[in-house]
Amino acid sequence: MTSPLVAPVVSQALDLSISGMTCASCVMRVEKALQTNPAIQSATVNLATERAHVVLNPAYSNPDHRDDSSKDQAITSVIETVTRAGYGAKRITQNSQAAKSLNETRVAEATSLQRSFLLAAVLTLPVFVLAMGAHLVPAMHLWLHHHLGDQTNWLIQGVLTTLVLVGPGRVFFIKGIPALIRLAPEMNALVALGAASAWAYSLVVTVFPTWLPDNARFVYFEAAAVIVTLILL
Repeated sequence: MTSPLVAPVVSQALDLSISGMTCASCVMRVEKALQTNPAIQSATVNLATERAHVVLNPAYSNPDHRDDSSKDQAITSVIETVTRAGYGAKRITQNSQAAKSLNETRVAEATSLQRSFLLAAVLTLPVFVLAMGAHLVPAMHLWLHHHLGDQTNWLIQGVLTTLVLVGPGRVFFIKGIPALIRLAPEMNALVALGAASAWAYSLVVTVFPTWLPDNARFVYFEAAAVIVTLILL
């Protein structure tokens, strides 16, 4: 007696455009979040292409399923899972706007980063010269001390560094602080912490020098400005 053939259950694949990823830890975080969703059978994320390939659980993606709303709900839940993890997600289909605009988005991001880097470099260069120039040219230390004085020198560095952090460097704080709040630090959080620590300590030395002993009155404005500029580069 021949047993009837049983049609295999077909799983549906789904491609997503993921925004906001900057490093390998972001990839791991998105993959881990996706794999906790019961509607997902498997998920892989690629940082270079900024995409995620998701295979839905057959119970949700079976094309013969009578209720197509289950599949739509599964897709929506996948996107919401990525959003809750702190990243943006859009479904990519052959004719979707996400697929058509992906290259345009990358070009726009590259152009924006280029402008941010150039502005940061222009602001950081004088900070670096004021802070480190004396190490390269000893006579410069005497000139700065005589004409500006340490306090004025530090104030100039502080103003320029603040402009770097609130201008081209604000992207690291916009992305990094929420990551810290979620207890999921990544590259942006590390840059934000490092730059903010150097800036805050230097600000205390500049504005309230008597709060610290003489051997602790050093400023690190150039460290904050340089690290932001280098990461933007």
